[in-house]
Amino acid sequence: MPAWIFVFIKSAILLFVVVTAFAYAMLAERKIMGWMQLRPGPNRVGPWGLMQPAADAAKLILKEDLAPRTADPLLYRLAPFISLLTAFSVYAVIPFGASPAGIWSIGNVNAGVLFLLAIMSLGVYGISLGGWASGSKYPLLGSVRSTAQMISYELSMGLSFAGVLLVAGTTSLDGIVHAQVGLWFFIPELVAFVIYVITAVAETNRAPFDLVEAETELVAGFHTEYSGLRFGLFFIAEYVNMLTISCIATLLFLGGWDAPFGWTALPGVAWFVVKVAAFMFFYMWLRATLPRIRYDRLMAFGWKVLLPVATLNVIVTAVVIAVRG
Repeated sequence: MPAWIFVFIKSAILLFVVVTAFAYAMLAERKIMGWMQLRPGPNRVGPWGLMQPAADAAKLILKEDLAPRTADPLLYRLAPFISLLTAFSVYAVIPFGASPAGIWSIGNVNAGVLFLLAIMSLGVYGISLGGWASGSKYPLLGSVRSTAQMISYELSMGLSFAGVLLVAGTTSLDGIVHAQVGLWFFIPELVAFVIYVITAVAETNRAPFDLVEAETELVAGFHTEYSGLRFGLFFIAEYVNMLTISCIATLLFLGGWDAPFGWTALPGVAWFVVKVAAFMFFYMWLRATLPRIRYDRLMAFGWKVLLPVATLNVIVTAVVIAVRG
């Protein structure tokens, strides 16, 4: 079988898995928040509400797709696809398990972490262009907020990666997972892990950092003028980015597919999924618990607290490694 056919089949399977995971992650969030707020959550469409994602998809597809007269005809329609494309692209290098044949990943890139950072940084273009191309002031303000927020917190996120790379001695995602055998990196790099968690929530515009979509100030933020399927594409990109952030946390800090305490009752891929699901649950817990903070405090916290602490953590890590070496 030609190599490109094998890659195509793996890509199609992975795309189906990620889209299905997004749909039921959305349902799980509504169920979990309902449980935390003492209400049932979706339970009408299908047994236990399991067909709710399909009903939501049908609703978005059948809704009328409106566009403002002042919108840029090309960029307005292109922006949701940019967000979706960048959200899915990172899965090209994410390994989900250990396999010498590379069956659990599409591509094994030596500089996998750098590829992730490069693709994730492009995600802001979809939001920025969507807000600007709408030709309305509230989406424009939302896109400007998003750009400032993502640039500010990406710096600290990159520095949290740097500490892991120093300890692991490689930029390969496979190599980082193998370097954590016996000791997951969230222990020696606890400060970097905390910084990553905070910046990850801010990067994906989730509560309490969902200032881009502050309805009391900006109606719905950058996607105010979007409706129907185009709005749904932004929605899909947000949840896929949450899954991406959870996968990266699992690979860099939580041992990847390595079983905790030597438990081998489950295969490595199953442990990877369990860790990703646990991180996603933490995401949802935050949304149900914390209120939205003020935008000026968000930016001040990123520049005045997170960035200096992340820089200091990299310096301390480098000094410790140099002394031990």
